[in-house]
Amino acid sequence: MTATSPFPKSKRLLRHTDFQRVYRTGRRHFTGNMTLFFLRRTVSESEATHADSLRVGFTVSKALGGSVERNRLKRRMHEAVRISWPAENALVDVVIHPRKSILELPFAQVASEVARGLQLALLHAREAQTEQPAAQVKRQ
Repeated sequence: MTATSPFPKSKRLLRHTDFQRVYRTGRRHFTGNMTLFFLRRTVSESEATHADSLRVGFTVSKALGGSVERNRLKRRMHEAVRISWPAENALVDVVIHPRKSILELPFAQVASEVARGLQLALLHAREAQTEQPAAQVKRQ
């Protein structure tokens, strides 16, 4: 994605089952103002969804405010992800769950926290990828 391109649907996590899979079997990372859930996808899952790169989804609960505040928060998060999209490609699904404190933060701080979270998710997913073949050997 470039700085002027929109955040395309092919880069978004949209289906409820994908969110549930990330929550159930993925890992999580806490930052000061959000929680990131992430899961490395397999090649077969990637072929089924026709997505061969990082996908990002957002969950914003009603506890964060009314629809106006929640929609504003989602727009800010979409833009933060769009401008801090990592250069590397990975088969990873990430769900970002922001906290209410993110509404008061300056956008630059939100964008830097999102960028740091995405990099950590990719790093941990890569580590899980290198550990996965050994785990498969043990199961056989």
